[in-house]
Amino acid sequence: MGNCCSDVGGGMAAVSGAASSAATGNQNDAVDMYLRSHGIHGLFSQIELSFSATSLRDRDVFSKSDPMVVVYIKERDGAINEVFRTEVVLNSLTPTWIAKYTITYHFEVVQNLLFKVFDVDTQYHNVEMKMLKLEEQQSLGEACCTLSEIVTKPNRSLTLDLIRREESVSSTHSQHCGKLTVHAEECFSSKSTADIILRCIDLESKDLFSKSDPFLVISKLVESGISIPVCKTEVLKNDHNPTWKPVFLNIQQVGSKDSPLVIECFNFNSNGKHDLIGKVRKSLADLEKLHLGREGENLYLPTLVGHNYENKILNSKLLVDKFSETAQHTFLDYLAGGFELNFMVAIDFTASNGNPRLPDSLHYIDPSGRLNAYQKAIYEVGEVLQFYDADRRYPAWGFGARPIDGPVSHCFNLNGSSNYCEVQGIQGIMMAYTSALFNVSLAGPTLFGHVINRASVVACDSLSTGAKKYFVLLIITDGVITDLQETKDALVKASDLPLSILIVGVGGADFKEMEILDADKGERLESTTGCIASRDIVQFVPFRDVQSGEISMVGALLAELPTQFLTYMRRRDIKPST
Repeated sequence: MGNCCSDVGGGMAAVSGAASSAATGNQNDAVDMYLRSHGIHGLFSQIELSFSATSLRDRDVFSKSDPMVVVYIKERDGAINEVFRTEVVLNSLTPTWIAKYTITYHFEVVQNLLFKVFDVDTQYHNVEMKMLKLEEQQSLGEACCTLSEIVTKPNRSLTLDLIRREESVSSTHSQHCGKLTVHAEECFSSKSTADIILRCIDLESKDLFSKSDPFLVISKLVESGISIPVCKTEVLKNDHNPTWKPVFLNIQQVGSKDSPLVIECFNFNSNGKHDLIGKVRKSLADLEKLHLGREGENLYLPTLVGHNYENKILNSKLLVDKFSETAQHTFLDYLAGGFELNFMVAIDFTASNGNPRLPDSLHYIDPSGRLNAYQKAIYEVGEVLQFYDADRRYPAWGFGARPIDGPVSHCFNLNGSSNYCEVQGIQGIMMAYTSALFNVSLAGPTLFGHVINRASVVACDSLSTGAKKYFVLLIITDGVITDLQETKDALVKASDLPLSILIVGVGGADFKEMEILDADKGERLESTTGCIASRDIVQFVPFRDVQSGEISMVGALLAELPTQFLTYMRRRDIKPST
């Protein structure tokens, strides 16, 4: 399922057990509830960090230093918490530590790490490591970085200069403290995924005036006997002989190929009370045998006979048209293969934002330095994505304003240039935004189509050159769009490109149409020509929900991004180079 959860009412779309097909649909309510109840939010991977150092300072008189690494997490509020200690390596200025630190990597969170290296005095060598008082040990230096900086390196190794705290301000010779290398490995015991196509024949009708609308739910059985849903197919309307789209089940996720699975066929009802048509109990190994033998398995239906339930064998059958095992690459595999996420931003300059010179304007620049909603969105999203972009040059546009002595533009370069749209770094976006506020006249209406098409051109040009890039466009707006169908047309075209679109709605407008663009309800966007979006590429968050504390903006905006990225790569069979 890609470990990306989103709330879905209705549940007509597919939800697969492997990360590959999370974006073929959205989360089933039962799956969503189970995952959230177990604390699973957003994309996560277990990362194992290992440590080595070179050219450490020799702080001992008659021998070399006895170094140990201590790892700390730096929280957003500035708090620093110790989380791990390595073993002590005796008499070494070039140690390689054996103990590894395992940390959960969250794509949508900036995870700040602090590493301190200590020389453990000889008198403490027999003291249990966790009992050592660090204030009694000599500091060999410290270094900090984010977890993103490590995992985005091609070899997932980052070498940091160690500096002494008292030297960090006054001394320019911090290299004398040595270097610390941190290496990351993804903890993933199995990337093997079963690719399965299932179909049924002769299903019984559960609807009075039409055929059934069948879908399958696949659940795994745990030792307690509880069934946990791991996959749901799409709903096929009015079909007694349905063939569903492929489902992907991670073998590790279901336990093993011999672990029991329950496959239930339901008739979809919009009220959520789905009718059970029949079910079978099979392992992945059993399904593989059905495929090889080209045989079907009769469904059965638990039926009350007297005071007991008996399994009534039905004429309906389940068949396996395809069963194959493939290796599913992870988001981190692509990062290690050199792929980048390139950040772009488009800002709403329509008049409904209010006069930027007045404090009640959504564009008001507070002299105290307090960020407005536009600045907060740029900073918080950019802070995460900047680590995945090598040159940190970001296309930045405005829309809905009248540049000096010109007509209203629905896509103009934020930096004021007529030749290029890029700015350097997040600070460059902030400066261009502030400058533009005093160099354009706010106008309208609110149109998205132009900026989405402009971003699509950038993505298409990159695709034509074979660049390993995936683009992320952040649109920040305060109003209701007036080109809904044109925006849908642009999004349908963009769904075939390496592009995702994040939308933040600021102010108190009615953002119902934004929720239409964000296809989290299972409804794929359709263009005026009848083309259907190949995947969901939009994520919308109203800023008022962030202000109320209901959600985290970066969490809500970015949690689905790795799955959208993987869906694009896998549908085009793009593999990470190693």
